[in-house]
Amino acid sequence: MNENELAALVAEVRDVLRRQLGDEVGRIGQDELLVDVLGGRYDSLAALESVSVVESHFEIDVDFVNHDVRHTFSTIERIAIFIRGELEDREKLRSPR
Repeated sequence: MNENELAALVAEVRDVLRRQLGDEVGRIGQDELLVDVLGGRYDSLAALESVSVVESHFEIDVDFVNHDVRHTFSTIERIAIFIRGELEDREKLRSPR
């Protein structure tokens, strides 16, 4: 996935989170900590709901044991990079060798 595709993925993540967390997400920098900008609105429950929304939208699974969810779901950019990795892994596993 190239940088343009990553930028598109960041925009898609932003849109998914905007539907869950509100329009303010549209104004958050991709590398800003969600908890710093959203404060109490991005508490542990909202973070778990974000994981669920992302899993559903992108058809991926987040493993709370093996993935550092606290770090991964702290910024829009980190979420997008995580999703990119999961999608790339899925494609590699589907590719014939």
